Amino acid sequence: MTRIAFTIVFLLAAALFSTAAIAAEPSSAEKGALKQLVQGQLDAFQRDDGVAAYGYAAPGIQAMFPSPDIFLGMVRQAYPPIYRPRSIAYGEIADSPIGIVQKVYVTGPDGKNWIALYRFEKQPDGSWKIAGCSLIKDTAPTI
Repeated sequence: MTRIAFTIVFLLAAALFSTAAIAAEPSSAEKGALKQLVQGQLDAFQRDDGVAAYGYAAPGIQAMFPSPDIFLGMVRQAYPPIYRPRSIAYGEIADSPIGIVQKVYVTGPDGKNWIALYRFEKQPDGSWKIAGCSLIKDTAPTI
């Protein structure tokens, strides 16, 4: 590849990636929709509605857990603070190195506090799905 062609390809790629990074910050409407997505899945867990909870999951999650029953069983066992929270409070939604993330402050069934980091994935049809959730022990003092 000639030096000029390489420079053009590099500049086009840089422009594409910088535009994607700018476009990744969710709008106010998208932030509301993402919060509702999390709330919808949490509500489905409360009802033990595996089909509904599974419907909020991104295709990659559904591929790892190929049925609503398997998915619900995994959440029940591995994520008790999400499966049966005593309380929840929504934190910020922001773009991060791993994508758009919603912070949710959760008190689990045992009374311990957690921060759930929900990651989202935009689908080809423009809708959003939950692409993962990480639990971090919340060590901040409780008021």
